[in-house]
Amino acid sequence: MTNNHNRGTWNNKADFVIALISYGVGLGNVWRFPYLAYSSGGGAFLIPSLVSSVVVGIPYALLEVSLGQWMKEGGIGAWNLTPLFKGIGFANLIIVFFGNVYYEVILAWSLRYLYDSFSYELPWKSCSNKWNSKCCSEELLYGKSRDPISSKNITKTEPLLIFDNNSISECEKRLDPITEYWELNVLGISKGIEHVGSIKPDLLFALFLAWLIVYFSIFRGMKNSQLIVYITATMPYVFLFILLIRGLFLPGSIDGIIYYLKPDWPKLLEFQVWSDAGTQVFYSYGIGIAALVALGSYNQFNHNSYRDVIIFTISNSFTSVLSGFVIFSVLGYMAHIQGVSINEVAEEGPGLAFIVYPQALSLMPFSPIWSVMFFIMLFLLGLGTQLVAAEAITTALIDEYMPYFKKYINCKYTKEIVSAINVSVSFICGLPMITNGGMYVFQIFDYYAASRTLLFVGLFECIAIAYFYGVKKYCKNLETMWEFKLGPWLKIMWVFATPFFTLVLIVFTVLTYEDLTYNRTYKYPHWALMFGWGLSISSFICIPVYALVKVFITPGNLKERLIRLRTYQFKIHQIGLGNPVQNVDRKIMNDYEKSLDENKNLIITTFDENIPVGDFQNCSTSEDDNGSQFADSRTIIKP
Repeated sequence: MTNNHNRGTWNNKADFVIALISYGVGLGNVWRFPYLAYSSGGGAFLIPSLVSSVVVGIPYALLEVSLGQWMKEGGIGAWNLTPLFKGIGFANLIIVFFGNVYYEVILAWSLRYLYDSFSYELPWKSCSNKWNSKCCSEELLYGKSRDPISSKNITKTEPLLIFDNNSISECEKRLDPITEYWELNVLGISKGIEHVGSIKPDLLFALFLAWLIVYFSIFRGMKNSQLIVYITATMPYVFLFILLIRGLFLPGSIDGIIYYLKPDWPKLLEFQVWSDAGTQVFYSYGIGIAALVALGSYNQFNHNSYRDVIIFTISNSFTSVLSGFVIFSVLGYMAHIQGVSINEVAEEGPGLAFIVYPQALSLMPFSPIWSVMFFIMLFLLGLGTQLVAAEAITTALIDEYMPYFKKYINCKYTKEIVSAINVSVSFICGLPMITNGGMYVFQIFDYYAASRTLLFVGLFECIAIAYFYGVKKYCKNLETMWEFKLGPWLKIMWVFATPFFTLVLIVFTVLTYEDLTYNRTYKYPHWALMFGWGLSISSFICIPVYALVKVFITPGNLKERLIRLRTYQFKIHQIGLGNPVQNVDRKIMNDYEKSLDENKNLIITTFDENIPVGDFQNCSTSEDDNGSQFADSRTIIKP
């Protein structure tokens, strides 16, 4: 990065797009998209995915990236553009914090599996380990009896009689070795969230190590993490292609790919399919959690981020499709070995990453090698996303609260200290998820805290920019910044298509809501569900509460308050510094009343929204603004 008004910027044009890919291409591409494609019409699912990318993905990504680049601020300060909706920034911050807390636990699990993969034989291949119960059966893994428990063909859920000391005990269900490794060894899972138990030492070390890697990647800002971002953006593709080539040569792999891509055209008439496609794009692009805003804020002011966002969305969709080939080629092999149908082994989420795929790896020749590759890839995919998400919090806090940090913290080490506080608090909050009851806590965060509210926040982002700030004005700002004309499609998306599609997704999500369960059997107690809803509300409520507080404390009557709360809050780089318009129409200038406030900041008031922001050359600045990224913003008031 180079220095620009004491704010870091990317060293070259490639850095930004690589950071976008590293952030956006994550675990959701590997463990969610392939399953959705298979269950939602196969190859036909690519059509609603493409439409959703155009209607939801690209418009939201462009909005957030351009907002950060235009304002040169993190996730909170960027919403000074529309002060009434600055609560969006705080909502983003809470969502990304919750997401970081539980996402890092996934990295800890990956490290735990990676450690055990460095062995002559994978520990989840057999039932002879110290953690295995009497209900463990290798028959479920290999499709034939290799254990002394039973040789008859019985289902996974059929009760199994165990003979022990001339007495008969009954297992509730048979378990394969990988499920027991996951639940009994890695998680040490309890009977429910009511039984939290103790912290598992191995996961504690893994979680600490994962956060340590994140901290030393971001503690000096994005510049220090550029090498790691390049690694996390490119290396997963190397492993994906290696695993794909290996998978294609396995027996039954073609059947798995056919299951994955076989079109089911009538599925396109189901709203659930379109809802899944839109929601997947929302999650996969990382919309609504301030990370794209933070990345955009490090761009040079005139950088063509429009082009980079298009590249990012194409690469994201390509990775999702590629991951489907990798996953289902191996699942086809697994189904072939076990003599079962593909739909009996296909799963999504942690079940795919930590049970189904490792189970398939254990069936391959030289299985430890492939297991090491898979979990390195999984860790890098998660790390790339986590680096940017953690940086989003640090950037937002420093940009918004720098005056307080100047007062209480040595500015020379502000970045390091704030990053350490961010990482430490997140680590502490993640400790309940590595207890015996941690999986239940993890699911609550995943189901409530950082997923459902994204749709609401995204909708308000569109409303704030398109309707309160003004889509015409914002597009003019972007044309000034990007230095080329925008077509009408972005205006149409931001005003009509994108918010409408998002609203439809919200309605469907509400109508189809079901209480959270674990493994479709354990039902959470009422207090746990209320805790989950509290997590959801804690972020979304910031938007209306902040708006009401601002209206209440702003001086003047209601009309004057609303005018003030539709105030542009710009820095000097946004009003033509270094590239002023030399010949400004005097008739236009007479429409403006110029004055300095008590802090010697220029205030320009206008009632003509058709005048571009770049048409001002004689702008006074406060002394504090010279060379500082944290100086008070210039203000232009337009109702």
